[in-house]
Amino acid sequence: MQLRRLVGALALVLVTAAPALAHFGMIIPDAPVATAAKRATSVTLSFSHPFEMKGMDLERPQAFGVVRVDGDKAERTDLLAALKETKVMGKAAWKTDFTFPRPGVYMFTMEPKLYWEPEEDCYIQHLTKVVVPAFGNEDGWDTPAGLKFEIIPLTRPFGNYAGGVFSGVAMLDGKPAPGVDVEVEYYNAQGKYAAPTEYHVTQVVKTDANGVFTVACPQAGWWGFAALTTASEQVKGPDGKMKDVEIGAVLWTRFDAFKPVK
Repeated sequence: MQLRRLVGALALVLVTAAPALAHFGMIIPDAPVATAAKRATSVTLSFSHPFEMKGMDLERPQAFGVVRVDGDKAERTDLLAALKETKVMGKAAWKTDFTFPRPGVYMFTMEPKLYWEPEEDCYIQHLTKVVVPAFGNEDGWDTPAGLKFEIIPLTRPFGNYAGGVFSGVAMLDGKPAPGVDVEVEYYNAQGKYAAPTEYHVTQVVKTDANGVFTVACPQAGWWGFAALTTASEQVKGPDGKMKDVEIGAVLWTRFDAFKPVK
């Protein structure tokens, strides 16, 4: 009996000591760039642990749209009604088709409903963004999309090579957010890769005094950056007690390998 208790206690310690899997809101277009040959894209919204390929159900977002930027001009189109249910990693997700009408930089943004995470005893809300350039235009890729908490890229968020670095600034209510954690994770879409240790699944950096962070992305594919902070106001939880809300500013961008000459 004592041996069983000891084994159970050790198992509990190992489980609780393991690094927690990072959550990521996700907006993934089927093509990172719009061209004359491919004017339309499918955009998929989900919520997951992207490297481990473990999904969570995503309720219909409370807001979803696209901001088109052309130089100093920006216009937003509401796309919430266009979403259709789908499955990602076996869990509830959302999808829509979008045709790019004219040149510009298009920022797709999602504001999900609060997600209750019992293991962390808090709610999670990831304000998520992806940037897609259309027809050769790239002006305004560092324009804010108008989210309460968002990552403004300092590196152009498209047309980058694997092995390069990415820099961004986390902005909360329009001001830099110093000293916040930024979780970095690779979307292991084909399940081809395994992490050397649990600590390698999610990379973590902190923003500096100006809210800036820089990371390297060694593998071709989609990479997610999630700056995290705690909301100033709490929300009543399932047990009736007030709970914290983790707000994430999430940005997805793709890094590509060199293409061999045919």
